[in-house]
Amino acid sequence: MPADVARSRSPRGHGVADKVDELVDGHSAADIFDKTKSLTGYTYDDLICLPGHISFGVHEVALHGNFTKKITLKTPIVSSPMDTVTEAKMAIAIALEGGIGVIHTNLSIEEQVREVMQVKRYESGFIMDPVCIPPTMTIADLDKLRQSSGFSGYPVTEDGRMGSRLMGLVTKRDTDFAVDRSSHVSSIMTKLDKLVTVEEGVDLPAANKILQESKKGKLPVVSKQGRLVALMSRADLRKNADYPVATKDERKRLMVAAAVGTRPADRDRVRALVAAGVDAIIVDS
Repeated sequence: MPADVARSRSPRGHGVADKVDELVDGHSAADIFDKTKSLTGYTYDDLICLPGHISFGVHEVALHGNFTKKITLKTPIVSSPMDTVTEAKMAIAIALEGGIGVIHTNLSIEEQVREVMQVKRYESGFIMDPVCIPPTMTIADLDKLRQSSGFSGYPVTEDGRMGSRLMGLVTKRDTDFAVDRSSHVSSIMTKLDKLVTVEEGVDLPAANKILQESKKGKLPVVSKQGRLVALMSRADLRKNADYPVATKDERKRLMVAAAVGTRPADRDRVRALVAAGVDAIIVDS
């Protein structure tokens, strides 16, 4: 018996491949997927698809489906809550393409909350976690940082961390002609009073217009207290794409889920995640 016949999973048994009239055996896609009350889930091994004519256009095909009763995904892809798979960067990438990411639970409560908040704060075109440096860093150390990170410009903040007071900006142009590489970046950076900045809350089109008019490479976004909250880069804007199928909540923020365990202490984790704005909790036992 031919191998393709032997592997047939048709309920009519062996020999189905030998009869042309039996190629219509089974169910149409409409029979399987159009039943609104169908609760059956299928894997690739459960179905054998045969070529045939369709009565609709490709533009009518919709892949959307429900992740929960209230969360609909335009692209039915969910990233796994594994520590080697999903943290903020993966969750952002998946949400932009219409799916949703589940932040893994192998983190402290504070770390997991921080990952969730990073996704919720994300706006396409804005760099929410730029690499910052302190004013006391030497130019020699900055050279090493450039080699390891691949970036050319860095915001200089009071303590070298995101969210602290912005003091200036240093680019490759500032360091190219510095002779003493042991000097601090504070001596060569472009100071805050000479920078073009925008206040927190600016939308992407307005910020983009300011970048174009100022002809600057980078545009820091600061709070009313002068703290750095984001950064815009001309290079990133050129690469920035539109994401029409992104998974967003009613406030136009990316959606994200988080995994928790079943221990009593995880109740505190759930409360903290909900307070951070997580959209769904997944029990990972």
